[in-house]
Amino acid sequence: MMKPVFLIGYMGCGKTTLGEVLARQMQLRFIDLDEYIEARSGMSVVEIFDEMGENHFRELETAALQKVATMTDVIVSCGGGTPCHGDNMALMNASGVTVWLTTSPERITARLLLPEQKCKRPKINTLLPSEVLPLVQKELLSRSVHYARAQMQFDSTDIETAEATERTACRLAQQLKLLS
Repeated sequence: MMKPVFLIGYMGCGKTTLGEVLARQMQLRFIDLDEYIEARSGMSVVEIFDEMGENHFRELETAALQKVATMTDVIVSCGGGTPCHGDNMALMNASGVTVWLTTSPERITARLLLPEQKCKRPKINTLLPSEVLPLVQKELLSRSVHYARAQMQFDSTDIETAEATERTACRLAQQLKLLS
């Protein structure tokens, strides 16, 4: 049995894309924390933000995180803000392995501006394309103090194709096996 692996980092850094492939390669279960919250609440993250506000979402997120932190043999893709609220980072570090996925603000912005991504992101879905990079840069700077508490940092730049994602997940799996 393996403790949970928590993938953290800014939105668009590849937590879900890489996490799904990593879980399959390691024969573990994959949990996207936002999808877990949506399934439990019966609402989308966008609806929760719009109807109940970010504070309520963060309460739901912490409760969901406490639940998945007790699981074994799971790869958990956390929301970009998860490590920045309450004692979430301490909980993840105490319960499992935390991996900060990193890539450039420009690469993150390009991923976030894909139409299928932009509509799902409450923080950027109303912004003009020219407003996204400055937001990413500003938030990365303020959040990096939380992300830096991760037990491991991993470059997630090369996940633009299915083949590249497979290779990148394989590299991360090898590093995680060295830790366990």
